Amino acid sequence: MTETTTTPISSIVELYCRRIDESGPQAALAYKREGEYHWLTWNDLAQETCRAVAALVKLGVQPGDRVAHVSENRYEWVIADLAIQMAGAIHVPIHSPLTGVQIAWQVRHSGAKVVLLSGPGQADKFAALGEDCPRELTWVSYDPVAGECGGRPVHRWSELLASAPLESGIDAACQTRKLIAPDSLATIIYTSGTTGEPKGVMLTQHNLATNAIDTCAACQWEGDELRLNFLPLSHIFARTCDLYCWIAGGTRLALAESRETILADCRAIHPTLINGVPHFYDRLYRGLCEKGLADTPGALQGMLGGAIRHCCGGGAALPEHLYDFFHARGVPLLQGYGLTETSPVITISTETAHRRGSSGRPLPGVEIRIAEDGEILTRGPHVMVGYYRNQAATDEILKDGWLATGDLGRIDEDGFLYITGRKKEIIVTLGGKNVAPVMLESLLTQDPLFVQALVVGDDRPYLAALLVANPEVLAAEMQARKIEVDAPEKILTHPGVVELIEERVRRQLASVSHYEQVQRFALLPRGFSIEHGELTAKLSLRRKVIQEHFAAEIDSLYRRE
Repeated sequence: MTETTTTPISSIVELYCRRIDESGPQAALAYKREGEYHWLTWNDLAQETCRAVAALVKLGVQPGDRVAHVSENRYEWVIADLAIQMAGAIHVPIHSPLTGVQIAWQVRHSGAKVVLLSGPGQADKFAALGEDCPRELTWVSYDPVAGECGGRPVHRWSELLASAPLESGIDAACQTRKLIAPDSLATIIYTSGTTGEPKGVMLTQHNLATNAIDTCAACQWEGDELRLNFLPLSHIFARTCDLYCWIAGGTRLALAESRETILADCRAIHPTLINGVPHFYDRLYRGLCEKGLADTPGALQGMLGGAIRHCCGGGAALPEHLYDFFHARGVPLLQGYGLTETSPVITISTETAHRRGSSGRPLPGVEIRIAEDGEILTRGPHVMVGYYRNQAATDEILKDGWLATGDLGRIDEDGFLYITGRKKEIIVTLGGKNVAPVMLESLLTQDPLFVQALVVGDDRPYLAALLVANPEVLAAEMQARKIEVDAPEKILTHPGVVELIEERVRRQLASVSHYEQVQRFALLPRGFSIEHGELTAKLSLRRKVIQEHFAAEIDSLYRRE
């Protein structure tokens, strides 16, 4: 893939090829196998990528084809992402915790030709769909899978790599490098809509490449930087800020073995940089507090491997107490802001430019402004081209090149952005997960037992719900279960009633992913009403009002944390 050129970089393909040309023999990527980290050079990665391109070509993948990818983070994920792009195809990463029904919808909607799976766990989700499993697809798995998906065999990734001629992969990659255009579609990433139907965010090669390059330029990371990745690569935060920034900066990247081994991996690899969501940093803070080490000099550094220079936060709002805690202990925790629709970085804090409560300043070339109603608007090379096969949703969010973020904010006199609220009905948990509450509430109220439901969880570690029961249905269920109470006010807290509600909540939400599950609930003594200002004239929920009226009940649902 060697080709000397000085033209501006406007694609991930060109970014990757130039990195290999410039840094070939240098250490690049570390991954863990059998308890030990193994390092690969950029040249090693180039050969592995070309082998994977050859495998895709053998499967019939052509430029413009969609390749769906359902896998947890692993070495193969990185290689597959780069190979899909080097083949000129379009990567459709699907979040691995989703259910079979959710994944199948995205596979169908994207028109994928090939589906890459991590192993039996993901294959079993499709097998459970029976006749509803997508058909006429080519299935490939990294780990061995017995049986079929959609009536077709599941190919083994390693066997494809071994049997595909390397030369065909090199030829295809070189051809893609010559022909790829900045506006070529690189990926389709599905994100939750307010009604629950996912929307496929279309990001181009130019979107991703410029966002990574500009993020690196703003942060001015040092050449010996070593970042540890543990955030899901199927989310754009990790994909751009870990994967593509690593390539753009020519630094080093290590993949955590799993979520459970992050701190052990820190001790083994000694990262200098970590990208994480606020929930992760909150766990570190609480862990040190519980051990009585919060104020012990070097304890935070030691927990993160001893070499950490700074941490970056995104995906959700960063609580100010975490900002204070990390900065006071010599580990700057820098907050950024972005969306899947913006590749994702809009604003970023750096070691020389950060403020408490702020999400930083815009990247070079990125514009932001505040609309009359307080909504944050943004324009620039980072903004998506639209939602796949959904022009109505595209037109709603994109006007005259400006993208409406759905978030409310203000900009201070020095250009720092502060997020003040959320306009759109999307919950962003403390773990950075986007959840459509309307969809979950609709599922819950399909059960005759529930007449109203409000799901909460913004900037919280898990989802909870305020539930209003149908008194007649509840009474009938209590009678059937022989649940007796000696006073009406005790019904809502009776163990038998609580158990009944738990069963119904689990049943109604059985088809959604684990992070969309309601972990705790409060059964309310009255319903939401227009008289109390909790419903609109169309009987839509006034979420802010309801949460203010039932603040004590909501707080009690998170008190054990």
